[in-house]
Amino acid sequence: MRVALFATCLVDGLFPEVGRATVRLLRRLGHEVAFPREQSCCGQMHLNTGYPADALPLIRRHVRVFEQFDAIVAPSGSCTGSIRHQHADTARRLGNEQLGAAAEAVADRTYELSEFLVDVTGITDVGAYFPHRVTYHPTCHSLRLLRVGGKPMALLRAVEGIELAELPDAESCCGFGGTFALKNSAVSSAMLADKVSAVRATGASVCSAGDSSCLMHIGGGLSRLHVGARTLHLAQILASTRSEPVAA
Repeated sequence: MRVALFATCLVDGLFPEVGRATVRLLRRLGHEVAFPREQSCCGQMHLNTGYPADALPLIRRHVRVFEQFDAIVAPSGSCTGSIRHQHADTARRLGNEQLGAAAEAVADRTYELSEFLVDVTGITDVGAYFPHRVTYHPTCHSLRLLRVGGKPMALLRAVEGIELAELPDAESCCGFGGTFALKNSAVSSAMLADKVSAVRATGASVCSAGDSSCLMHIGGGLSRLHVGARTLHLAQILASTRSEPVAA
């Protein structure tokens, strides 16, 4: 299967190790993985802040870049949610039915990482090794928009050496929410404080999630408290093996 990595802006710009881990993991499982260099922002930021016309060229570019692939995998529930639930609808509302149909076809082959592994490949044990205490935060878009359910936890449970700790009030938002954290900083900070307290209560050395955006937010809160806990994307844990370990 020809698989393309859609890295997302945040991974490409700030957390490239997440993209590299995703590619390493997929190749280990026998997939041919491409990284189309022409990819750009999916337009979620524009759509969520009320600029659909500005998002349209980005949607058109995304379709052109990725329509040749059998599957598109993104290490992000947030961006996958935008592609699947906003791209085609936006194009059609702006009067471009042809682009809408093409965007829908690409969206149908676009998967968040845990979805691809569990639903498409049928695999939960990816051969990972990560001997650390880990708690998992289910991000809002993956939980409520994509409804990935227990797929990330099923993958983590199969990791050799891992000690999973249940996160209290796990389904509560971490407070990031893209521009929400900027426009409603006081509320966002209060939500973050609750999430960080929950992470600390688990005694975990690592908080994992499927979105770098949420991990950036939670990681910032943890680092300011100097509590010895850090964040790692799900892809990084799943890519970790005895021969290629990820430090924690």
